[in-house]
Parts: sequence; C-alpha cells; structure tokens
Amino acid sequence: MGNSFYVTFILIAALVLWRRTRSFYRPIKGDGRRILLPVLFMLPGIALVLNKDVHAPAYEWLVACAIGVALSIPLIWTTEYEVREDKQIYAKKNVGFIVAFVAVLAIRFALRSYLQMIDPQTLSALFMVVAFSYVLPWRIVSFVKFRRTALLQSA
Repeated sequence: MGNSFYVTFILIAALVLWRRTRSFYRPIKGDGRRILLPVLFMLPGIALVLNKDVHAPAYEWLVACAIGVALSIPLIWTTEYEVREDKQIYAKKNVGFIVAFVAVLAIRFALRSYLQMIDPQTLSALFMVVAFSYVLPWRIVSFVKFRRTALLQSA
C-alpha cells in the first residue's frame, strides 16, 4: 500500500468525522432522506465488485457482508436524534459515536494490512462490500430513528 492510500484513508475519515460532528450543532432539514445519501454515493463502488478480474469464493463475500453488518452495530447504537428547544431535530451529541467510528476504521485498516496476500482488486472489492454492508444498515436504521423522532415531535 502506497502513501496515497494512507492519505486518502485519513482524509475520508476526517471528512466523515467533521461532517458528523458538525451535525450535532445543525438541525436536520426536511424529512430525513438526506440521511440515506451516503448509500447512493457508494453505488459507483459496485463497479469494483463487478470487475471481471475480481475472483473470490462465495464464502469470502459472505464473510465480508457479515463483518460489515457487525461493524454497523456500534454505529447504530450510538446514533440517536433529539428535538431541542427550538423544535428542530438534531443528532444527539455522542462521543461514543466518534469512538465507534474510529474503531470501525481501525478494524478495517487492520484487516486490510492483515489480508495483503489477496490480490489488490479482489481486496478492494471485498472492502467495498464490507463498507456497503455497514453503511447500508446504519443509514437505514438512522433514517428510521429520525422518522420516529419526527413523528413523536409532531404528535
């Protein structure tokens, strides 16, 4: 892995953390559909999985999905929403989320270093499946939590 990988990894992590911590102080606008946008932004990554040069047995794809779902659990637990005194919905301030997010990134980084014997294209595709498998459930559950908070607010 070259230096560009590490720089990209750190920049993406910093951007996500900055955006997420900023949401603690800004209300979530609209009906919450914007919570689901990261899933759409990840869709071009499916091209990695469909690449004809990627060869992985079915159990590796299943393990990648299972790891992704397991990594989504702490993110789901630490993502909550609240209605503040201005009657707007905000993400709850939660240091646990930041710790969970950094831990998820550290686990992904350690796995990537450990699995260097797999060819780079297959490894990238498997990690795209891991990422999609934790972002998808996390964002869907976050959307449901937001909608539940919005319904409770309007009641």
